[in-house]
Amino acid sequence: MQVDRSAVVGEIRRFNRFYTRTIGLLDETLTESAFTLTEARVLFELGHRESPAASEIATELRLDPAYLARILRRFAANGLAKARADGADRRRRILSLTEKGRSALAELQAAADEDVARLVDDLSDEKLRELDIALRRTMELLRRSPMETPVITLRPHRIGDIGWVVQRQAVLYAEEYGWDITYEALAAEIGAAFLRNFREGRDFCWVAERDGTPVGAVFLVWEDDETARLRLLHVETEARGLGIGKRLVDACIDQARVSGYRRVVLWTNDVLVAARTLYERAGFRLIGEEGHHSFGKDLVGQTWELAL
Repeated sequence: MQVDRSAVVGEIRRFNRFYTRTIGLLDETLTESAFTLTEARVLFELGHRESPAASEIATELRLDPAYLARILRRFAANGLAKARADGADRRRRILSLTEKGRSALAELQAAADEDVARLVDDLSDEKLRELDIALRRTMELLRRSPMETPVITLRPHRIGDIGWVVQRQAVLYAEEYGWDITYEALAAEIGAAFLRNFREGRDFCWVAERDGTPVGAVFLVWEDDETARLRLLHVETEARGLGIGKRLVDACIDQARVSGYRRVVLWTNDVLVAARTLYERAGFRLIGEEGHHSFGKDLVGQTWELAL
């Protein structure tokens, strides 16, 4: 049966009007802040992209470069953003938020989160799951091109992330390797220890996001003054093949060097082939392995080390 495309177009326009009214995007400012919607979007891109240039932000947001330049000048004048020359290409200016800019973004995101939370507050868990699936599927169907590269960003952890990591890892390893609930207990213990004993400047967690949705994470934690341990690396099934695992491992290695560690160690199991391949390619070497029975399975545990 042939689809009436004009009817679909009409439904999309009807949904757009409904969503615009519901979310309040016709207001002059966003969430009662000092920022217009466009300024808020620029602020978000500056805070969530790694070393962006103005041209990249203009392309992503489909903004006129001159209009974007005016916004960036206002941000600079207000102490929210700054620019520096790219060490690899002096013609390219890299943009970033200042501490004041990061604080403004955090307030804006918190206000936006509260607005959306109120919007779905009356929905049951079942309806929330339906909405989540529908939104994700809508984005997949309306991507401008099947080959379009999604926006991948890494950010530090925030409240709620550690619980998400534990839940996702427990589910993934149960589905993919048949591990039992004792793995969830181990992951929960690691996550709790990370939060309870957190050392500023020595302990780290990064969450990888694809188009704003969490799709992976990794921890780098203090073991002693010269040794950092990489823990709980994972990438969601639907996000594999995009280089996210490599970016998470590279973030650990780069931060370990900056923090003055002399080595990074990790413990994994031989069945986690994709992860072991990442470690080996990053320069880790296998220094020991031993059989054990854990998580309801007979496994071979492996210790890997990278000298910095």
